[in-house]
Amino acid sequence: MEFKDKLRQLRKEKQITQIEAAELIGVSVRTYKNYELGNSLPRYREIYHKLGDLYGVNINYLLAEDEFLNKAGDIYGQRGYLQAKNLMIQMGALFSGGELSESDKDAVMRQMQEIYWDSKKENKSKKEGNDE
Repeated sequence: MEFKDKLRQLRKEKQITQIEAAELIGVSVRTYKNYELGNSLPRYREIYHKLGDLYGVNINYLLAEDEFLNKAGDIYGQRGYLQAKNLMIQMGALFSGGELSESDKDAVMRQMQEIYWDSKKENKSKKEGNDE
């Protein structure tokens, strides 16, 4: 999902207007509309932080584009792409829905990182085994 789409979705979930969102993060309405239209991106990292605070998401969620999905599609085909997309949607909802405490969010992220590093190590071992 692109930045513009994430921004629009988060704003609608929060049930605020573009005018309200612009005021809350300290930019003009025109600037905010251009973010949602995909005509521009915030110039300053501070704006990403304000958006993250406003919508209750980590700025990495706002910055990350679809490279994870594209890689999943390249490796596992359409089914892998759709599964990865579903995972991203569920994770986004989990973190932006406000149902988890900050410590629970941290625990989920630690577990996801552990899974990532374990699978990376396993894949490296397999690759090294194939090189011999």
